[in-house]
Amino acid sequence: MELRNRKWDLDYFNQIREEVLKMWPTGAEVDLEEAVAYQKEIPAHKRFKDVLARAKKEGRTLIQPRAGVALINEHIDLLKYLQDEGEADLLPTTIDSYTRQNQYEEAQRGIEESRKMGRSMLNGFPAVNHGVAACRKVVESLDRPLQVRHGTPDARLLAEITLAGGFTDFEGGGISYNIPYAKDVSIEKTLFYWQYVDRLVGLYQEKGVEINREPFGPLTGTLVPPSISHAVAILEGLLAAEQGVKNLTLGYGQCGNLIQDVAAIQTLEELAIEYFNKFGYTDCQLTTVFHQWMGGFPQDEAKAFGVISWGAVTAALAKATKVIVKTPHEALGIPTKEANAAGLKATKQVVNMLRDQSIEDTEKLLIEKEMIKKEVRAIIDRVLDLGEGDLVQGIIKAFQAGVIDVPFAPSRYNLGKILPARDNNGAVRFLETGNLPFDAEIKEFHEAKLAERGQVEGREPSFQMVIDDIYSVGKGMLVGRPR
Repeated sequence: MELRNRKWDLDYFNQIREEVLKMWPTGAEVDLEEAVAYQKEIPAHKRFKDVLARAKKEGRTLIQPRAGVALINEHIDLLKYLQDEGEADLLPTTIDSYTRQNQYEEAQRGIEESRKMGRSMLNGFPAVNHGVAACRKVVESLDRPLQVRHGTPDARLLAEITLAGGFTDFEGGGISYNIPYAKDVSIEKTLFYWQYVDRLVGLYQEKGVEINREPFGPLTGTLVPPSISHAVAILEGLLAAEQGVKNLTLGYGQCGNLIQDVAAIQTLEELAIEYFNKFGYTDCQLTTVFHQWMGGFPQDEAKAFGVISWGAVTAALAKATKVIVKTPHEALGIPTKEANAAGLKATKQVVNMLRDQSIEDTEKLLIEKEMIKKEVRAIIDRVLDLGEGDLVQGIIKAFQAGVIDVPFAPSRYNLGKILPARDNNGAVRFLETGNLPFDAEIKEFHEAKLAERGQVEGREPSFQMVIDDIYSVGKGMLVGRPR
């Protein structure tokens, strides 16, 4: 059967579901009707969709950390600390790497080793192994909405267990949790896997439980041009909506130039509304998430707080619905709970101070917004052409042709012909556009911006600029200037 962008027939879904729930013994704990009943008992202040909707209406930017450890009680203690001491508005559960690769036996060994050693030997929470009851224990122990954050190409069983366990938000998508994370997983496979996840969320919706879905915005990090991440986020959102998802948070990762980042968050929502309306998905609630700096961090904690605060400023001025917060230990490894809470408190202070401030529609901001929109429309409209109206086939063919191309991605299903670099003001531009469907006007805009930097630095725009930009923030600057 050729994969199409069509809402799954319930009989077909249930046929696949039988196989999914047998992937690990805890799948037998899932009872959809009982899970729906459990979800309906979760109060509004612990539901992602309600908290996000209220924040958007009030013009507030919510803060959310990343966090997860191997054992149940320790995971609860960590999240309680981030809730109470870190003042987090929303809470995560970051999933361990073995679970992300569906290596549940290895995850089980990690749990057992963690018990023996008295500390987490996994880099996240193995929700599949712990099962539905354990997830509910986590949910019931906390007073904030909980989201599953992971990086899993095949997240079907993870979704089944965590949604039955009371989580009200599930992150990821068939592009954003494949291309940046996996080398040998085909686009067809992950689009199929994530159609299942979205159909599951759609089933909860049909039964009266609204789950928020969040495609992963940053993709491969801080040098991803806004039009690339926007196109992916909107396409994943449209695929989810076709399966019945009604609540979506679309994301973007900080690039570093304030004007470009504000323009990016604003255009992400504007373009999403445009395309959702075009496809007839007019009853979806759309919100935005801004990811603080996803690149290299300074090792010095004081300098790291500067990077964190800059991300907080940008999120607040862009009016993102929420911001994913980094810690001052980013350059050092897994952060302590104290460091994680410190990043949260620094961010909350900034977003609260800037809540009533905004950036005016200056000429520079309007130019950035218009260019982002032109680029995104060029990509998505070409995807539609390639698929002859079918998004799934269009996406598959677009990756084959390089019409969608994610810089620095490990996937062999990604063409890898585009190269980004910063212009003289630190905005991310295209050094090489590869096979992206851009017209002469768009290409000339990027060439002129990079030529301006080259003149200032006395060098031709080249791959060396890309390398310099990758390491620049860790060395204290945004633009990677030559010494």
